[in-house]
Order: sequence, then C-alpha cells, then structure tokens
Amino acid sequence: MLASYKLSGKYIFISGFLFTSVLGTLSHFFYEWSGDSTFIGLVCRISESAWEHMKLLFFPALLYCFLFKLIYKNAVPNVSLPLLIPESLLEKEADHIDGFAPEVAWVTHGGMERLQERLCVRPTSETLFCDLWAKTVKSYRDLPKVWNQWNSVLRWEKTTRPFLRSREFLWQEGHTLHATYEEAEERTIQMWEVYKDCYKETMAIPFVAGRKAEHEKFAGAEDTYTIEALMHDGKALQSATSHFFGNGFPDAFGIKYVDKNNELHSAYETSWGWSTRSIGALIMVHGDDDGLVLPPHVAPVECRIIPIAQHKEGVLDRSYALLDELKKAGYRVKIDDSDKSTGWKFSEQEILGIPTRIEIGPKDIEKNQVVVVRRDNREKIVVSLDEIAVKLREILEQEQQDMYNRAEEFLNSHIDTATTMDEMVEKFKANRGFVKACWCGDPECEGEVKYATGGAATRCLIEDEEMISDKCIYCGKPAKHMAYWGKSY
Repeated sequence: MLASYKLSGKYIFISGFLFTSVLGTLSHFFYEWSGDSTFIGLVCRISESAWEHMKLLFFPALLYCFLFKLIYKNAVPNVSLPLLIPESLLEKEADHIDGFAPEVAWVTHGGMERLQERLCVRPTSETLFCDLWAKTVKSYRDLPKVWNQWNSVLRWEKTTRPFLRSREFLWQEGHTLHATYEEAEERTIQMWEVYKDCYKETMAIPFVAGRKAEHEKFAGAEDTYTIEALMHDGKALQSATSHFFGNGFPDAFGIKYVDKNNELHSAYETSWGWSTRSIGALIMVHGDDDGLVLPPHVAPVECRIIPIAQHKEGVLDRSYALLDELKKAGYRVKIDDSDKSTGWKFSEQEILGIPTRIEIGPKDIEKNQVVVVRRDNREKIVVSLDEIAVKLREILEQEQQDMYNRAEEFLNSHIDTATTMDEMVEKFKANRGFVKACWCGDPECEGEVKYATGGAATRCLIEDEEMISDKCIYCGKPAKHMAYWGKSY
C-alpha cells in the first residue's frame, strides 16, 4: 500500500518474460514500419544476422529493467528489529528519552535474576535503526537507507480505549537516512502526502492537516506533520504522522558518512507511521447502529451473494455461476449458501460492513436480474444479470464517493472560528469539532485555553490560510500561528 512491498521472483520473471517477448516480437517489424529509419535500426532488427536478432531481446529487456526501477523507486523493503532496547541506547538522544520516559515499560529481571541493565519494551524504533546505521553507514554509497517494519509497540497509557489508545498496538513505522537536509525533508513531506492520499482515497475519511506545534512534536523531531480526522463524537484523532529529525539522532549516535570528495558529513533522518488506530477511525467515521460500514476500497469483501429460496431448483447453480463470473471480473466476492435464514444473512452482512449484497432468487432468475443492496444507505438497485459484472463496479465506486462526501460534510459543518476566549468557549459548548483560532505559540496560553474549554488544544498549525486575527486567543499578544483546536482522546 504505502510503505511496504514484497515482489516475488515468480512475478518479476513472468512480467519480464511477457514484456520482453511481446516488445521483442513487435520490434522485429519496427525497422520496416519506420521506413528504414537509421535511429530505429540501432535498437531493432535490420537484417537476418544473429547479432541483429539479439537486439530483439536485449533492448526490450533493458527497457523492462529501467521501467521496473522507475515504477518501484519509492518502494520500501520490510525489515524487523528487536523488541527490547537497552536503557543506554535509549538514553543517547536526550529529548527522545525525556519525551517517552512516562510511557516506557521496563524489563528488570530475566527469570529470577536481576538484569545489570534495564531493557525497555520498544515504544518506537528510532534508536534501534540509528544504532544499526552507525555500524553500517560509512560512505555516500551507503545512502539513502529507506526501511519499514510492521510490529507491535508498548506504551504505558494511563487511560486506554480499544483501537484508539491502547498500551500495545500494531503499527507501521518507516525509517530513512539521507545524505542531505533537503532529501530528508522531501521524504518527510512525501510520506505525509501518502498518508493523506490513503485516508482520502482508500478509507474515505476527510481530515485537517498541518504541522504540530513545537511542544507537540514527536520527541526528538525538528518537525512533525500530522493528519487529524474528526470522529462522530466530535473529538479529533491523530491518524498518521511523518517526522523530520534533521541530524539530531544521527549525530547522537555518531552516524557520519564520507562524500565523493572524502569529506565527513552528518546524515539526516526521518520516520513516519500509522497504527491500528486507523481501524478505530474507520469504525467511528462510517459505522452506524447496525454495525460496520466499510468503504469498498478497503473492504476485504466487496460483495456477498445471498441466494433467496436457495432450496428451489436452479437458484444455487445460478448463484455459483454468478460468483465465478464476478471473481473472474476481479471482484472480492463471497457467497452465503449456509442454512441460516435470509434475514439472518442480511443482518450478518450489515454487521460485517460488506459494502454490497446481491440478492438472487427464483423470480430474479426468471427476469434475468439481481437486486444489489448498498450497505451505506440500504438503496436497492435492480441490475440485469447481463450487466452485473460492469454495473457492480459503478455501484461500488459511487458508494465509496458518497461515503467520503457524507464524512466531509460532517467535518466541514463542525469547523468553526473564534477570535476571543468567550467565542472559543461558546463554540466548543455549542458545536463539537474543530475551532480555528490564533495563538501566540506559548504552551502556557494553550494550557489556559484547554482548561477554559474543557480539553481543547492545538491539533495542528494552519499555514495555507490567512490568519483570522493578529492577536492570541488567550493573552492578546501578537499571534504567531493560526491553529485547529479540538478535543482528543
């Protein structure tokens, strides 16, 4: 999806073979078709010699390698680093350990014996990656390092909520090391954009986005970029983040590289990640009282076929035929041919959040039709069996867009503005969601706002809009930032 890839050797071989074979066969005739062009003759056959025929394979294969590298240049290989981190390693970056100290779980004993050095259960992996890079990165030829891992981490949260805030959670964390400040910063922004695209296009979840305030940045980072989704209870959810570390971590771990001129330089680091919290976002943004409502782009099953009166002759046979047809057309589809009642099957499909179901019974077969029912709004759509393989995709795409539009309408209707504290307090009493307000940048002012509003704090800074006031919402001093303010979990 965003950071990881795994391409099998079989896939690479088959795709390369087909590409080379097809293009090589066509290039057998390109010279003649071009009117004996000298330029075309450099890469295509111009005579019947063995050398000329070798070009039919060499140049297509070379082009395939180039395209493969171009397409997958941003792909990130997966790695796996240890779960336990020695305390001495964690302490190498002072800001980092200060930021995570309250949440760290420590291993002090191995069996019955007390350890000479405490080990922390991984809250994040920056120190592990930097320790490895300090041993392996020596030259500009070793850069960049762009790695990703999927793993569980442990943070000792005082208050937990399923999916949204738990002590142990699964996440994806990418880590990169670069030769220049600019390259690292570019990667930070790039991954922030990837997360934004994934939330919008795949999960159908709108959001606000921006940089975190100075005191809200990830521990040890120079900049943290965030996307903040709005849940149905009006609270903000930090959904994904991308961090620019500069050379703070690399210098703390002694990571230096020699450039082409044999000069020693600092390296620059980034990290970026999201977690199972996004599952919570899906549930809360799209779900209803009857269960899950999954956007088609992310749903493991796009459609469930439910035979009606399946005991009658021909119903199951036609349902199985439809199942095969839709699978061949590329749909993620299953059939419920169990002995459960039809009502039970309908309810189960809705609870599971499957985007559509297809109802097919004796009368439908007679009319050469099916009934497609959308999960999001329960709309029933009659579709000809001759057209279902095409029409179902149209229905799913419309459902995906409609789900995003509804969520976006909810978000936009819950964004307000305030220029005074009285307005700010009143807006949070009257309307759940975000409030735009200006701020001097002082954390103490933010703390006072949080107290007065019952929990509202800066979620992210707004940098692409004109400021609505030149004064801080609390103290009245010159404002440095405009921010989205909101309550969180």
